[in-house]
Amino acid sequence: MSVSPLALLMAAVTIVGSNSLALSPVALEIGRGFGGASAQEVLVAASLFGAGTAVAAVGIAPFADRIGLSRALFLALAVLVLGMVGTAVAPSLPVVWAAQAVAGLGSGVALPATYGLAAEIAPKGRESTFLGRVLMGWTLSLVFGASAAALIAEVAGWRAVHGVLAALGLLVLLAMALSPRMGEVRAAQGASPWAALRVPGIGAALGVAGGYMAAFYGLYAYVAPHLQAGLGWPVWMAGAVPLVYGIGFGLASVGDPWIDRFGPRRVAPWVFGVLVVQYLALAAVAGSAWALVALCLSWGMINHLGLNLIVGRLAALDPARRGAVLGLNSGITYMAMFLATAGFGWVEVGLGFAACAVLSAGLVLPALGDALRRR
Repeated sequence: MSVSPLALLMAAVTIVGSNSLALSPVALEIGRGFGGASAQEVLVAASLFGAGTAVAAVGIAPFADRIGLSRALFLALAVLVLGMVGTAVAPSLPVVWAAQAVAGLGSGVALPATYGLAAEIAPKGRESTFLGRVLMGWTLSLVFGASAAALIAEVAGWRAVHGVLAALGLLVLLAMALSPRMGEVRAAQGASPWAALRVPGIGAALGVAGGYMAAFYGLYAYVAPHLQAGLGWPVWMAGAVPLVYGIGFGLASVGDPWIDRFGPRRVAPWVFGVLVVQYLALAAVAGSAWALVALCLSWGMINHLGLNLIVGRLAALDPARRGAVLGLNSGITYMAMFLATAGFGWVEVGLGFAACAVLSAGLVLPALGDALRRR
């Protein structure tokens, strides 16, 4: 039995994404299972997941170039599955936090390895198209992962959510074991993670990625709690957020070939400019649950194109150091997740959800400015 490389890479992203996005829709349910803990307390797990991902991405992922990205991806997914099993059987909330930190260590290597392999196997001139197909894993994680999490939690409890994810992770590992190894083994390319910081252009690219990801993760973490606690929706209805967002994220894949056709530098100002408007629109409709969910469709669409631009730019900086460069990207991404989940929580408690959306718009402005400068 053999599975196509693109399908395997998409499945890897799906597993990573499902774990990282499933906590928010079921945060209140997890809290009830541990003595009525608040959503903010439960989402400490999301912050620790982000911190674990950042540590692994910066400290471990660069050495994926040495053992080969395919082998590194397999080992990383095994660690991620271990963390998901630990979450499912956790006897207390601190154990959930610890298990998600372990899951983060696996994700910190899995994502850069996946993106790097996508760049390796893509034909010349079709890099954005191939990367877009791999990014469809985020759509699957949102539609069948995060959305299903709310329904599974409603029917079978929150522990079943991570139990199902762990089982799916094991299936992906089995498929990888039975399929030919992807990409090349680069025995001499491992290097200090900080060596990648000398790659020309990486500073600005990582700055754009950090602001972009803080804007997304900070706001996304509190959409479902806002719908439930602020607007009175039940858990299963709040699951519409990742569903609608994921559909939009997937629909935008038809635009990936346009990036190859017109060039990232010409497309980027439009993408980041529209995203700023998108966040301001979310702030404007914060008091209407249905309007908020409806706007998640366009949010997913524009975020797909933005993520493609960011990852594609980084992957092209230095092909010989893709593991190190994309590891730094994952480190920045999940450090942004760690800081934004906590920071946006304070803003949400003090000023409300609309203020969080305005803050997200502000965090995307550096990306827009960089895109206008480079066009």
